Amino acid sequence: MRIKYTISIVFFLALVIIEKENNIISRVSDKLTLRQTPRTPLEPVLSSRDLLRHNGSASLKNASPREPNPAFTLLKRRLENRTQHQPLGSGGRKHILLLSTTRSGSSFMGEFFNQQGDNMFYLYEPLWHVEKMLTLATGGVNSTAANWAYPEVLRQLFLCDFSLLERFIEPAPVAHVTADLFRRSSSSSLCEDSVCSPAVKGVFEHHSCKNRRCGPLNLTLASESCLQKAHRAIKLVRVRQLQTLRLLAEEPGLDVRFIQLVRDPRAVLASRMVAFADKYKNWKQWAEDGDVPIDDVEVSKLKGNCNNLRMSAELGLKQPLWLRRRYMLVRYEDIARFPLQKAVEMYNFAGIPFTSKVKAWILSNTQASKETGGIYSTQKKSSEQVEKWRLNIPFKVAQVVQKVCGSTLKLFGYKFVSSEEMLTDKSISLIENKVFNPR
Repeated sequence: MRIKYTISIVFFLALVIIEKENNIISRVSDKLTLRQTPRTPLEPVLSSRDLLRHNGSASLKNASPREPNPAFTLLKRRLENRTQHQPLGSGGRKHILLLSTTRSGSSFMGEFFNQQGDNMFYLYEPLWHVEKMLTLATGGVNSTAANWAYPEVLRQLFLCDFSLLERFIEPAPVAHVTADLFRRSSSSSLCEDSVCSPAVKGVFEHHSCKNRRCGPLNLTLASESCLQKAHRAIKLVRVRQLQTLRLLAEEPGLDVRFIQLVRDPRAVLASRMVAFADKYKNWKQWAEDGDVPIDDVEVSKLKGNCNNLRMSAELGLKQPLWLRRRYMLVRYEDIARFPLQKAVEMYNFAGIPFTSKVKAWILSNTQASKETGGIYSTQKKSSEQVEKWRLNIPFKVAQVVQKVCGSTLKLFGYKFVSSEEMLTDKSISLIENKVFNPR
């Protein structure tokens, strides 16, 4: 099945190249060409960890890009044997995909799994690198190529194989070592002792670990650490539609669980206008002028985003065979108001024991003072964040969101506002009590 899937990816990308998108697709087609490797008997484990930790980072200065080393070759063989002979869905191992959009509270939700402890291998937005390479000159993402690339990269990451992701990282890793993995610091798994190689003088890492000083990330060590973990979780805001992940859901042995996080689209827009001021400058201007052109391309983008959210949720809640007992819908507003309850529900859904470490983190980080918070912080008094947006968005803008995202608001249980007074009166809740039971 995997061979057929690989061939179809290559064939599909070849067709797209012919269809005038060769500029961007030709850059990525060879990255998705997955070669079949002959099966190799599992060799004895060599004591390569110390060698990698002490010499791997230094090689970043001296080696040529993607230079293979014996330890990496050995690990690849171990990965191939493990994935061929030991289905990862067995033995209680869980694979969790956390899906959302920007400014919806996904970093906060991701920490529920990042803080799980020694049993969880957690990755934060690995598709950032893939999206960057697939971004067109117009600023948009080539969705056709993305819909094929994303599932395959995720599949390999769930198998603890970073080799395909490496091909999208720029500049290219050297001997499987990189100083450029996006937000490495947001994954405790990539900053733990077993993955932390000595710092290298003169080598700057863009997203260095917060709690300890490490050298550039050795992806071979990361793979070895991943293989030792009982469960794996990946947080994403770059998958537009759940349907595009069907092949991943049907992958034998993985048993992927999908948790989709949604937030009131009016709140998301208000947050993006602050966090991405340049990108949302038109919205800011309209907010000041009090007039929003309903036919503007930015409004069309908003409508498209809402439709993608709604269609993904509708699909998940219908529970087709490939998603049966694998999909859960969660509202940010519910997580913010009832963090412990919702965390326990998500863990129960994923089939993972809820640990005291996660509970302690939630209690500590949902009661944070104003001084510890920030635009990108996960430390906030979460209950106060829920409807704070209502004081930061003009009624005219809220009306436009309600017009183009009305069906999405209704599906997720967000009440419409009919006046400026209703919008700013926080004694009137805009959140319906709603339980999302799959059909």
